[in-house]
Amino acid sequence: MVDRLGTFDGVHRRNLSKLLALAHREGPLSRARLTAETGLNRSTVAALAAELVELGLVQEHAPDPTNRVGRPSPVVAVHPGVQAIAVNPEVDAVTVAAVGLNARIVVRERIDVDHLVTPEETADLVARVIARWRLAELADVRLIGAGLAVPGQVRQSDGLVRWAPHLEWTDAPVRALVEAATGLPTQVANDATLGARAEHLFGAGRGVDDLVYLNGGASGIGGGLVVEGRLVGGAHGYAGEFGQNRPGISRDGDRRAPEGVLEDEVSRARLLDAVGRASADEPTLAGLLAASDDPRVADELARQQRILATALGNAINVLNPSLIVLGGFLATLASWDPAALDAAVAAQALPVASEGLDIRVAELGENRLLIGAAELAFAALLADPLVASADAAHVD
Repeated sequence: MVDRLGTFDGVHRRNLSKLLALAHREGPLSRARLTAETGLNRSTVAALAAELVELGLVQEHAPDPTNRVGRPSPVVAVHPGVQAIAVNPEVDAVTVAAVGLNARIVVRERIDVDHLVTPEETADLVARVIARWRLAELADVRLIGAGLAVPGQVRQSDGLVRWAPHLEWTDAPVRALVEAATGLPTQVANDATLGARAEHLFGAGRGVDDLVYLNGGASGIGGGLVVEGRLVGGAHGYAGEFGQNRPGISRDGDRRAPEGVLEDEVSRARLLDAVGRASADEPTLAGLLAASDDPRVADELARQQRILATALGNAINVLNPSLIVLGGFLATLASWDPAALDAAVAAQALPVASEGLDIRVAELGENRLLIGAAELAFAALLADPLVASADAAHVD
């Protein structure tokens, strides 16, 4: 049905969307709080909440006992059975998760691989994981769709992976492949862009309108930008490729990759090599680096941190953010010597551009990309609960 501005149906759908989005982003809220947040009257909020309950999208329950006088307002919370599948294909593993509408990871599995997975293999692997989970963890779950966080350039208009160099994917129709294999509506976007979205909504960037997010993963470094509260994708969705910039390196001895880009110098693979490992997930790598007393490990951490500081200084001078969030192995670099990183960044950023700047590590940890991917899958539902609920029911 066409939503015409000002029609009763259009207003009704937008109000349903407002309530569901608030419960999604803020967690359980009382009807009184929803009334205050939306500006709607109490009876309208009660009717909308009841409709969302009937749609199976939220639950209402009594609030915790208090000593307050009067009848307490019922609490509205998203239904725990409404979930999405999130996927992050990488050079060393494919991670699949089921994520609730409350942005919580329900079940998560990392499948290590010894070769570069193809788009077809990725779709088949995801389908097999979902089929197994439907017999156990997801037996009574309503899956809304799937979202993929891909380390590459993804065309915003149709989700085509134009170029994922580390996976060796070019013009890969992974969205269509996953939809065909799983039967779920599927969306695809750049992994770092989705990390930025997740951290902005639920993590270290919550409530911050201007931030830069940098993601360090097995496939290199990507980024995402939030400007005036909006995620910036660029003309076609390719914005934020910080890892492809050529870094300024002030110390001759710091260069490891002549003519290389940032992700050639600031590299997870180099950190793994320093601790003598071929692969490891994020928490394992962070633990190995923290536990090492090898001076060569400390030297590599310091070298990468110096080069990262230059890249951050450039980003500050161009974008003037109030916050920089670092995820993945970049969070490990930042946590190794935060004072040294702050000092190195301050030395290379314009003082006026860096006033009040804060540098934080990603709060969502290794789940940030999966939560961001789930946001892709939930987007249609949050925009129009009536249409998306009907579509999801038809798929199930």
